[in-house]
Amino acid sequence: MDSTASVQIDEQSTEKGNMWVLDQKLDQPMEEEAGRLRNMYREKKFSSLLVLRLAFQSLGVVYGDLGTSPLYVFYNTFPNGINDPEDVVGALSLIIYSLTLIPLIKYVFVVLRANDSGQGGTFALYSLLCRHAKINTIPNQHRTDEELTTYSRHIFDEKSFAAKTKRWLEAKAYRRKALLVLVLVGTCMVIGDGILTPAISVLSAAGGIKVDHPKMSGDVVVVVSAVILVGLFSMQHYGTDRVGWLFAPIVLLWFLLIGGIGAFNIWKYDSSVLKAFSPVYIYRYFRRGGWNSLGGIMLSITGTEALFADLAHFPVLAVQIAFTVVVFPCLLLAYTGQAAYIIKNQDHVKDAFYRSIPDGIYWPMFLIATAAAVVASQATISATFSIIKQALALGCFPRVKVVHTSKKFLGQIYIPDINWILMIMCIAVTAGFRNQSQIGNAYGTAVVTVMLVTTLLMILIMLLVWRSHWILVLIFTVLSLAVECTYFSAVLLKIDQGGWVPLVIAAAFLIIMYVWHYGTVKRYEVEMHSKVSMAWILGLGPSLGLVRVPGIGLVYTELASGVPHIFSHFITNLPAIHSVVVFVCVKYLPVYTVPQEERFLVKRIGPKNFHMFRCVARYGYKDLHKKDDDFEKKLFDNLFLFVRLESMMEGCSDSDEYSLYGQQTERSGDSQLTETKNILSLNVDTVTSSGDDSILPVKSPLMVSHLLSSSGQTSNQTETDELEFLNSCRDAGVVHILGNTIVRARRDAKFVKRISIDYIYAFLKRICRENSVIFHVPHESLLNVGQIFYV
Repeated sequence: MDSTASVQIDEQSTEKGNMWVLDQKLDQPMEEEAGRLRNMYREKKFSSLLVLRLAFQSLGVVYGDLGTSPLYVFYNTFPNGINDPEDVVGALSLIIYSLTLIPLIKYVFVVLRANDSGQGGTFALYSLLCRHAKINTIPNQHRTDEELTTYSRHIFDEKSFAAKTKRWLEAKAYRRKALLVLVLVGTCMVIGDGILTPAISVLSAAGGIKVDHPKMSGDVVVVVSAVILVGLFSMQHYGTDRVGWLFAPIVLLWFLLIGGIGAFNIWKYDSSVLKAFSPVYIYRYFRRGGWNSLGGIMLSITGTEALFADLAHFPVLAVQIAFTVVVFPCLLLAYTGQAAYIIKNQDHVKDAFYRSIPDGIYWPMFLIATAAAVVASQATISATFSIIKQALALGCFPRVKVVHTSKKFLGQIYIPDINWILMIMCIAVTAGFRNQSQIGNAYGTAVVTVMLVTTLLMILIMLLVWRSHWILVLIFTVLSLAVECTYFSAVLLKIDQGGWVPLVIAAAFLIIMYVWHYGTVKRYEVEMHSKVSMAWILGLGPSLGLVRVPGIGLVYTELASGVPHIFSHFITNLPAIHSVVVFVCVKYLPVYTVPQEERFLVKRIGPKNFHMFRCVARYGYKDLHKKDDDFEKKLFDNLFLFVRLESMMEGCSDSDEYSLYGQQTERSGDSQLTETKNILSLNVDTVTSSGDDSILPVKSPLMVSHLLSSSGQTSNQTETDELEFLNSCRDAGVVHILGNTIVRARRDAKFVKRISIDYIYAFLKRICRENSVIFHVPHESLLNVGQIFYV
């Protein structure tokens, strides 16, 4: 059943009178109720042997993209041929120092330390900043959330530079919005990277066919590349876990072969290229006008951002060992060997990689190169899925289907809609450009933009999270921006030669993401402003002025406090309401995961005879709601546990408040009850019939039930009656009441706002997944209540 109401919302805040003060007293938000599980998420310690094994495995997941760059770097650096052999030495010198400054120093030894409990990428950095400053544009967080085990943050000295930076960032709304737009730009460029990496990697690898058969048409290479891409994207639904065991050996063999071939070419052709380790040749290279070729040289460090985004399942030490021991030396040998070959064979620069391979291993090397290109593409596609999932969780992407592909690894996901969009766009880019040069220009634009975004976010991380000295921040900023801005200025010159592609892709996704986020914020704001007064609810009496029919009504809302307007709209249009009403709020927090033991918060709304509760289910940006197949069962388990503990605390308390976090109670006797209090970390106000909210953290039901039974405490008659009443209502039936909130722009709104809300946001809302599908609500138990809000 759908019923609709039109509500005019004034965006200007109204004067708060006595009724507002009364309402705040009657319906307070969740207090600090989630006790810490102190030892659950300590940093894991790994044995030396395990670290080495993880370092080996990280090769296949983290370094595939960076390792395939030798396929196309020199061709994109000299697309029009070589005029002077010394240009090759200058380009090699730039490659050497770019690899040293960006992947090695900046990322491997600095940026990787800025991970969010092992999670990498632009949204992981943003989540760290959201926990250390109030910059989240959806204000649905509460201090209760800060008590989560995974919600780690630092407390600033008010006079510190970090505190000043925090206040500066929070002072103006436009600064918070600018930071969000910066993160979204980086995210959109990562999506563009997910389109361009498979295109250039597979096309470059498949180009080996034409090297051995020069008379073959270029169309054949494009067709072969398209077939490989279709196969690659068609396999995504299996997940990397099932085929991942092949990745590490392939990539390790790839690195050893390109390193060995490079060393052989240095010895065979021209060992004088080793003088490129002198930075003097960089200066000479620029003097001869090498600026225009920087876009090609920058491709040598592509895949560095994927290195950070794919960090999730490996300790930082393992990733650092893999890079310094295998990846870095092998890449240096590969590029140096190619340079030695090119100096003696300047006409072969277009196919330098394949032509420098000894004849005896040409075709095995071609097969390994193709496999390595597929691995590199897989890593980038997985990173794209991951970052879109993070954006979706933080309200910055339309609701899409997310499939969890691994039971062992939380971060391995598959997004069907995005997968097919990536495939179509990737094939279009491959068939449209047909050569590596223009794709390389586009690729470079996307990569250097993501690096600049990471640098700007790292500046805030160093100030707010690490509280580094300003001199260290300045050194990091100058070194990073000096290299990246230089490359950025070079790729801007290639905008008309293919560099426009990632800009168009990023602009399209940026509009989608920002408009969706804007609409989400507006919808949350109007629901906050239109929520029902608790005084009005209490004035209706225990029956709420209606017939209370057997059953439980689960009212889904985005509000973590207060009674949503959907409820008043419902009861004013229907003559009956369920005997028990539970307001369910599912919200995502800027943490990578919320432990199961801390996921649910339960509270009572109003006096006991109202039988109204609120349950807040909290998730991190890596958590999947679909994993909770028994979400409804867990919700009721925690609700029943809340009633038992609430009753027990009423019967045993001789004061208004319990001590928390393991403090010894002064009451004598019953040590088991004291243990129960300490483990649960309770901070409970004694429940009265005045309508005040009672607040209780809910931990593991099995653990608490065991403690309660072993303590010998028996439930009083009130508790037994209420539990029996709740069980009978549950048996009578559960109805899921979902609000279908529609926002519309007012007639006097600006043109851009009307276009954004009435057309773009409305279209995205129509084509995205419904909440009933996301929450897995059975169709026969679903009740939609529609509302229209004008903003």
